[in-house]
Amino acid sequence: MREILHEIQDGTFARDFILENQAGLPVITVRRRQGAEHLVEEIGDRLRGMMNWLDDDTSKK
Repeated sequence: MREILHEIQDGTFARDFILENQAGLPVITVRRRQGAEHLVEEIGDRLRGMMNWLDDDTSKK
């Protein structure tokens, strides 16, 4: 936590983020794919499929 705070304060985080963006987001793309393929996402999809009230338009405001 302290390390990332230090990177934010000294500008390292912003510099790395800009470079990542300029390079076409290769690291972020890999991490997003890894997250999407994680077992918790598969289980979440199955659980949401069992929650029929999530598709009920009357419950939305």
